[in-house]
Amino acid sequence: MKNDVVTASATTLPRLLRRNAATIGNRPAVREKDRGIWRTFTWAQYYDEVSAFALGLAAHGFKRGDKLSVIGDNRPRLYWAQLAAQSLGGIAVPVFQDSIASELAYVFAHAEVSVIVAEDQEQVDKVLSLKDQLPSLKLLIYDDPRGMRHYDSPLLRSFEEVQAAGRTFGFERAGYVEAEIDKGTPSDIALFAYTSGTTGRPKGVMLSQANLINAGQAFLKAEDVRIDDEWLCYLPMAWIGDSLYSTTISLMVGFTCNCPENVETVQRDLRELGPSAFLAPPRIWENMLTAIQIRTADASWLKRRLFAFFRNLADRAELARHDGKPLSLATRLGLKLGELLIYAPLRDQLGLRRARWAYTGGAPLGPDAYRFFRSFGINLKQIYGATELAGLAALQPDGEAYPNTVGRVCSGMDIRIAENGEVLIRSAGLFEGYYKQPDATKDSRTDDGWYRTGDAGFLDPRGHLVIIDRAKDVGALADGTPFAPQFIENKLKFSPFVREAVPFGDGQPYVAALIAIDLATVGKWAERRNLAYTSFQDLSARPEVRALIAEEIRICNDTLPPSARIRRFLLVNKEFDADDNEITRTRKIRRRFVAEKYAAAIAALYSEAEDVELNTEITYEDGRTGKLKVCLKIADVPDAPAAPEVSARAVPAPAREPVHA
Repeated sequence: MKNDVVTASATTLPRLLRRNAATIGNRPAVREKDRGIWRTFTWAQYYDEVSAFALGLAAHGFKRGDKLSVIGDNRPRLYWAQLAAQSLGGIAVPVFQDSIASELAYVFAHAEVSVIVAEDQEQVDKVLSLKDQLPSLKLLIYDDPRGMRHYDSPLLRSFEEVQAAGRTFGFERAGYVEAEIDKGTPSDIALFAYTSGTTGRPKGVMLSQANLINAGQAFLKAEDVRIDDEWLCYLPMAWIGDSLYSTTISLMVGFTCNCPENVETVQRDLRELGPSAFLAPPRIWENMLTAIQIRTADASWLKRRLFAFFRNLADRAELARHDGKPLSLATRLGLKLGELLIYAPLRDQLGLRRARWAYTGGAPLGPDAYRFFRSFGINLKQIYGATELAGLAALQPDGEAYPNTVGRVCSGMDIRIAENGEVLIRSAGLFEGYYKQPDATKDSRTDDGWYRTGDAGFLDPRGHLVIIDRAKDVGALADGTPFAPQFIENKLKFSPFVREAVPFGDGQPYVAALIAIDLATVGKWAERRNLAYTSFQDLSARPEVRALIAEEIRICNDTLPPSARIRRFLLVNKEFDADDNEITRTRKIRRRFVAEKYAAAIAALYSEAEDVELNTEITYEDGRTGKLKVCLKIADVPDAPAAPEVSARAVPAPAREPVHA
């Protein structure tokens, strides 16, 4: 069973589930790891669990058009709850599990959520603290009963209680759920996917059953997806990528989803499972790369030398393949030896030994990091989409993986580039609108129905889409030289010591940047040099760390055109945090908010000042705020290479791509 899997009658997600229960009912549908043991549910069991919960919702008054939200880590019951709501004609509203109270209150109230399914006591406590702000809330259901014994809120029910009530309700109503599923239509709203809110309050993107299935069909026409594939469900359930792959495409193909034990065990569970397909945002790939660099730096001299040799060999080979050049016999033999000694063991450590393909999406991945993974034998490709497009617009086919493109536009979708360079897309997966925001819905489309992505880009001669940056962020230096901060940002983040980077330059004489160090990596670097520190703020203020980052930026500058090179930088005194609105929950930098918050620092970067005093606001998990007052040093980036003993790199960087003005 492969790709051609949607029948004429299976036009909604609940109908796909019912079809799977009837046709592949004994195959594994989902696994959950609990206390170190994987528990498997077949498609027939999956459908029974969803049906029982749907009946329980109906017994508690849930009806067509009502909204059900889920909050927590990836758990089978949270997926079942969404499908149960959709089976009754309701709408699923997943939210980010690490959202602070004010963010949750906004989404729950805006979506008029009447039922919330929470993973555990922590999430239940969050919701109960907001109950006075949620007039529509009628039922709060929890999955994990640990710690819930003495709670007595009238809103509370356990998942088992709801299912038990459902079985009682359904005893006298045979065929109730099946009849409700039959009432569903492709035009029914299936999901409210709230955007990450890079420009303000998140918007509720209304996606229909047809939107999701059309996006799934486009993916299946482009990629090799098989019924015996294994998929790891670890991405936030509120991200459209999880809704598309872990739910929609899984239902369409019938492959097995696997829920890890918890956030801390994802890497271990990934290695144990060895999925055949994998999707991760750039932050995950960057974290993997950083972990590799740290482990290599801590290895023996011989292992470091071996890794450096085979890494550079693999990188040269990948560049040659990209340019269409044949590999010499010596290179081919070297790669075979490297496969035995380095490449295969590394893929095994990452949990990608069986992966036929892997994707990066949600934001751009720097070309150096991209090429690193491909050179080690991972079929990493770029994918591009938007919440408003049900998560998919373009992807890279096998054999057409390039670091600076996002691939070909998918089947059934059209693209054009507006006069101002903005990418416009037309697709059957295009959302129905923003909930309660008709003006924003109108502004998101052209008069003739094309979706405004907000991204600046172009089509290259091969027909691949190239995304430059967010259209609103593309500017020019004072001398008119084009300035695209995202390109520079991705170059900087290739350094294992840089967690986040925010370059500035629009209308300015040169490029400057705010840098947030990677605490774990810089901390290890400091420990090896016996540099004591007490906190992130203390470590980032050390002059040795400023010198370290200055050298990393200088290395980055060597790969940039002269006009794009960073002249000055400042190390911020705290990590960029979603709770402080500096990044989104999907870890995209909110550049305009950062520019406003750090306006004094940015002004100092373009003056002759050597330091700047900042008052930064921080937000705690309970919504309280506090102030951090600090004087930060501004540093210049050296033009000449630093002395060998200053260089921080324990492993040589791979060959860099040619620089073109």
